[in-house]
Amino acid sequence: MELLWRSSHIAGGNATYVEDLYESYLKDPNGVPEQWRDYFNKLPRVESDFVHNEDIPHSVIRDRFAQISKMRVRTEATIAHDSQATEYERKQVRVVQLISAYRQRGHQKAELDPLGIARREHVRDLELSFHELSRADFDTVFQTGSLHIGKADATLGEIHDVLERTYCKSIGAEFMHIVNTDERHWIMTRMESVRGAPDFGEEVQLTLLRRLIRAEGLEKSLASKYPGTKRFGLEGGESLIPMLAEMIQRSGSQGVKEIVIGMAHRGRLNVLVNTLGKNPSELFDEFEGRAEYDGSGDVKYHQGFSSNVMTPGGEVHLALAFNPSHLEIVAPVVEGSVRARQERREDHVGELVTPVVIHGDAAFAGQGVVMETFQMSQTRAYKTGGTVHIVLNNQVGFTTSLREDARSTEYCTDVAKMVQAPIFHVNADDPEAVLFVTQMAVDYRTEFRKDVVIDLICYRRRGHNEADEPSVTQPLMYQAIRKHKTTRDLYAARLVAQGVLSEEQDAFLVDTFRESLDRGEPLVSSLVSEPNKTLFVDWSPYIGHKWTDQATTTIDLQKLQALAQEINVAPDNFPLQRTVSRILEDRRKMAAGAAPVNWGFAETMAYATLLDAEYPVRLTGQDVGRGTFSHRHAVLHNQKDEGCYIPLQHISDEQAPFVIHDSLLSEEAVLAFEYGYATTMPKGLVIWEAQFGDFANGAQVVIDQFITSGEHKWQRLCGLTMLLPHGYEGQGPEHSSARLERFLQLCAEHNIQVCVPTTPAQVFHMLRRQAIRPLRKPLVVMSPKSLLRHKEAVSTLEDLAQGRFHNVLDESDDLDKAKVRRVILCSGKVYYDLRAARREREIDDVAIVRIEQLYPFPEEDLLAVLKQYPAITDAVWCQEEPMNQGAWYSSQHHMRRVLFNHKNDVYLHYVGRDSSASPAAGYMALHLEQLEAFINKALAPEEPWQ
Repeated sequence: MELLWRSSHIAGGNATYVEDLYESYLKDPNGVPEQWRDYFNKLPRVESDFVHNEDIPHSVIRDRFAQISKMRVRTEATIAHDSQATEYERKQVRVVQLISAYRQRGHQKAELDPLGIARREHVRDLELSFHELSRADFDTVFQTGSLHIGKADATLGEIHDVLERTYCKSIGAEFMHIVNTDERHWIMTRMESVRGAPDFGEEVQLTLLRRLIRAEGLEKSLASKYPGTKRFGLEGGESLIPMLAEMIQRSGSQGVKEIVIGMAHRGRLNVLVNTLGKNPSELFDEFEGRAEYDGSGDVKYHQGFSSNVMTPGGEVHLALAFNPSHLEIVAPVVEGSVRARQERREDHVGELVTPVVIHGDAAFAGQGVVMETFQMSQTRAYKTGGTVHIVLNNQVGFTTSLREDARSTEYCTDVAKMVQAPIFHVNADDPEAVLFVTQMAVDYRTEFRKDVVIDLICYRRRGHNEADEPSVTQPLMYQAIRKHKTTRDLYAARLVAQGVLSEEQDAFLVDTFRESLDRGEPLVSSLVSEPNKTLFVDWSPYIGHKWTDQATTTIDLQKLQALAQEINVAPDNFPLQRTVSRILEDRRKMAAGAAPVNWGFAETMAYATLLDAEYPVRLTGQDVGRGTFSHRHAVLHNQKDEGCYIPLQHISDEQAPFVIHDSLLSEEAVLAFEYGYATTMPKGLVIWEAQFGDFANGAQVVIDQFITSGEHKWQRLCGLTMLLPHGYEGQGPEHSSARLERFLQLCAEHNIQVCVPTTPAQVFHMLRRQAIRPLRKPLVVMSPKSLLRHKEAVSTLEDLAQGRFHNVLDESDDLDKAKVRRVILCSGKVYYDLRAARREREIDDVAIVRIEQLYPFPEEDLLAVLKQYPAITDAVWCQEEPMNQGAWYSSQHHMRRVLFNHKNDVYLHYVGRDSSASPAAGYMALHLEQLEAFINKALAPEEPWQ
């Protein structure tokens, strides 16, 4: 309504008429003439304490038009005639559109490339002529509207200057894609109020310079001491160091107690020394091969680190996550670690622990796990209160030119728009602009608890690594880089020109840093020498244990029954779906001993007993609440209002937390998150369940580079449990195999546990053992599908209460062991197929022995079982999987060694499907034909072995 005062037809006596028209328009826009409707549509809505973009009350309209009428009288002398007023109003609307255009697209004109060689398309929306304005209008005063420049009126020249300085200099802000009005206006206010460039005092400027000196100085020192050695230096992106320093100090001042940082290679060594305070002498020892390693170790630029620094808000713990060469995969690992730390601190909104993830530009745009991580950022199971993302934008990916080949979008950061994250592009050669966007990013995350992205546009002064010659593939870029002064030199010259320091003082600062570096002193002045250990995760109870250590997993029978009755009852007035109601009723019968125990009962009872003993349980994955195969039903759904009730969360007031969430349709990011969580939360159970075991393929990077190797590369213990449905039921190649062979191929040095339980009691004790035993090794479970309801796959309450997990299960039928001539060794569901066929054929001289843990292979347990069969003449390994898959190739040497120690003349034969490129048959008839063939061979009385 600020525009109305300039229109002659609303002056004086017309005000009442216009007021009535406007009220009619608010009630029904179509109830006023078209020309008035168009006019009112252009007006901004007036808001009051009780009105939020709704109809404006009569009193506000009356007072406003009275004010307009008075303003009209005062300004009437300046308006020559009605046509001039109308032209003015049109231009006022164009000015508003110009302001909007700069907010929308000013970043496309911003001076972001330090090298000045990036090709940018011309943006017509930012031309005055596009909005039917010109420099001839620069002296005309217009309403500034929502433009935050401290006054309601300004000349077009002033407005244009503000917009250019705010949105088209060293910062390019993308935020108009954000739907939330408060967030957009928050950014507008922060940017426009200081014209995108606040005035920093001399002390701040000198601190910036010192941090740049440290960043550049370390790289120069490493280059001179170890020329040609790979270090993925930060040259060209030195502004990252003052950025991180400000991020840490500002976060600390706002109450943050822990910051977990994830990053790949570029600049990692610099961050270790200049941000986390690693002693430079330790880094030099690593370059010179003098460092001591546990396990296999890893290269320098994959290593993690932790330290404590002091901030205005107190001590802050910093943790740099270990990271393999798969670049972006560390992002969800960091999120999982942060979530665990937040839960440990009961930090439910993310006030105390902050994730910071540093990305490469090519990887950020190219790797799908980035999208998955963004997608999980606001979900219940995975939110962490917002992540600060920093893209270290080298403008080249290895040797790939980015705009032409590495992406189809204008910016590498465009994927972040999917969650409406604000994106601040900033020229890395302007350290003060970098400082400003860092402050904005931290404050935005604090204010809104959402992700925010800083695109630090820089370059790499050397090649992809220090052994590369980059001009081979980017000749023009590296011609420009060779002529380009460093960020430090440019900023020092700027401060000298401003009179902040002299050239002599600048040289003194550089020399002082070199002396400190030569002395091997820590370079982070805020480093805490004696950190507060309450900020750390205590892993000491879980170190130094062997997989052979036993754990007592028995439980009092009456206690078990009481818990079972407790968790299998829905609340009053909570209508259940008929099938679910029947499942709970059946489980109550199992608890009473009136029915055999099935898989779903045993699994949920394992969780209940652990929770009651104060071991926390976290279970995520696709469909985990119900269970993909409808066996779990840990989450009950009200059939009237869709409310949920989780019985395992209501065992007692003293119980441990039980967290269960159906995940987004992701394997890679979700499993990486759970790995990060498990490496930070040692107590209890952390479980990820695949919808089908085959789907773990999508997370193979996490399995290869973290779960199976993390302990030996980085000394990172992890007790994560993976439940992977596995079993051949004729459902085709993508719904049969969890790729057991891949896990067994990765087994070495007792790095993981691989189990194939075949009874409810086994899964009960296996899960309890994983939590109770202090050994922290990942547990990979080939969990069943058809066995969940198999009539033979049952146990008794006594099996749960009094038993334990058996690595090997002996023959279950009543055979005369002295007469057994053949032993069939197997794992998983095939046992029930073999036993059914043997019973049908009334064979009494073939024993079937189940190996329930394939790694670490239980040779002693197997030998103890086989010694009960003194008359065996041959042995068979029988598996469902094709010969080139499953356990055969990875485990046969273990079984042969055991057989040799028992009877050295017994040879182990393979029985199963022939080698196949596909995991399983896609036709049911073919599946059944193959099953019958290998069962016949396994049970044949005189099989001529090949």
